Amino acid sequence: MMIVMIIAIPTLALPYPFLRAFGRYYAWSGLWLLRVLCGVSVEWRGREKIPKGGCIVACKHQSMWETFAVFALFWDPTIVIKRELMWVPLFRWYALKARLIPIDRGTRVKAIKRMTTMARKEAANSRQIVIFPEGTRRPPGAEPRYMSGVAFLYGELATRCVPVALNSGLFWPRRSLLRFPGTVLVEVLDPIPPGLDRRKFLARLQNELEKASARLVAEGRRELEGCAPQKR
Repeated sequence: MMIVMIIAIPTLALPYPFLRAFGRYYAWSGLWLLRVLCGVSVEWRGREKIPKGGCIVACKHQSMWETFAVFALFWDPTIVIKRELMWVPLFRWYALKARLIPIDRGTRVKAIKRMTTMARKEAANSRQIVIFPEGTRRPPGAEPRYMSGVAFLYGELATRCVPVALNSGLFWPRRSLLRFPGTVLVEVLDPIPPGLDRRKFLARLQNELEKASARLVAEGRRELEGCAPQKR
């Protein structure tokens, strides 16, 4: 990652599309390296369900994997990130250039308002607002802890929300340097239309995203145990 950030320094002085293109290169090259060096491949499902234009993307968060893989899945995403990442050398410059959305999780109300203001502007530019509903990485099979930020964003932006389920934590566990050979499964679910009550939206999002992720995790565990993946 540091090598790529150093190589990409010239893009900081160029128009944003150059950085966006380099971000996609970084994502695809990272996926290629994982496949070649670690035996970790990826299978995309439901990509045809991704709508054109701006939307909210509620992505399950189990690993570092999806923090860069979303740039291979979506055309022009921006990610809601924790403010602490802005302290990382070089990364801050790229985050500002790419208009990522940092939030201070210690100031909940203020953070949500700032997130909404920035997200509304980016969605108006037809970008995909990627948010991890639980706010942090959770291991596969862990009890879900969905936060209200995604529901607030959904209500304020009045736009569709695309849930994305995955099982990346099986092959790239959080807080670990280990990588386990296998196939990361990523499934884009049916978009949730705008207009739902926030509580009903959050309940629906959690129900659909958890069911799909549990199915993908079960399929991934069978692969890790040496069984053939279930055919679809």
